[in-house]
Amino acid sequence: MAKITKDTLIIDCLRANPNSAEILQAAGMFCLGCALSHGETIEEAVWVHGNDLDALLAKLNEGVQE
Repeated sequence: MAKITKDTLIIDCLRANPNSAEILQAAGMFCLGCALSHGETIEEAVWVHGNDLDALLAKLNEGVQE
């Protein structure tokens, strides 16, 4: 995966960046292992939790493994 975007599924984000679980949990997103992580996008999770999408994407893309 080259870049995490608003359309990236949470489960794919967890695979792309080894630090993403910690980043998402720091943003108040604690249901990373739930069934929603397989079908919910970063944008949908941000909307539910009221986070800043651009700031979160920047953090998530800092550690993306190519």
